[in-house]
Amino acid sequence: MSVRKILISQQQPKTASPYDSIAEKFGAQVDFHQFFKIEPLTSREFRTQRINILDHTAIVFSARTTIDAFFQLCEELRVKVPETMKYFCTTEAVANYLQKHIVYRKRKIFFGDGTPDSIIGLIGTKHKGENFLIATADTSGKDAVTKIFETQKYAFETAAFVKPVSQDIKGLDLHSYDLVVLFNPADVHSLYENHPEFTQGDVKFISYGRSVVKAMEEAGLKIEISAPSPEVPSVAKAIEIYLTNNQ
Repeated sequence: MSVRKILISQQQPKTASPYDSIAEKFGAQVDFHQFFKIEPLTSREFRTQRINILDHTAIVFSARTTIDAFFQLCEELRVKVPETMKYFCTTEAVANYLQKHIVYRKRKIFFGDGTPDSIIGLIGTKHKGENFLIATADTSGKDAVTKIFETQKYAFETAAFVKPVSQDIKGLDLHSYDLVVLFNPADVHSLYENHPEFTQGDVKFISYGRSVVKAMEEAGLKIEISAPSPEVPSVAKAIEIYLTNNQ
């Protein structure tokens, strides 16, 4: 089957991307449409979790949106975060974003390489006695970081600071696309919230990330290619493989 139209369920990149060369190489049209957006929880929503931020001596961040939401909620709740708070971030980019809210050089900030194991390596024996707060999105459940903290038997709680909010995609004709890429369980939720009677038909799906696979399978959506993997490290590579095999 010749693939002519591809839908990426994210915002269009502001700079040149691998999708541009794919469109040119295969003569395909690549469209972008965000299925959901991330919004901070209100102070009322946060309070329902019964989390006391100041009970914790270290916090784990994996996204910049969560950092913004955390400090916004602290301001609304009149919580003064002590200078002794330790920050463990999944990547250097996330750690650097803390500078928007705190004086970076005066705080104890650590960052990993994007993997849960790297966070554990940072904690080591020196910081294992901390009481951790893992900042999450409200639908994330037990993510990889939470699971490894359980395995290590660290003292921790998880708290949601942001939530996914479905966008209006009712006017989006999914069946006009040959290939659709989904990244997040919230993409699946938004799809069916906007199109409750959706059936897959001839639409082919690519998934990116472990969390979305379960949501797609539960919804009865067949996945053509799942990424990342050693053979398919990116969405662009997944699309290229699929187009090569189906032109």
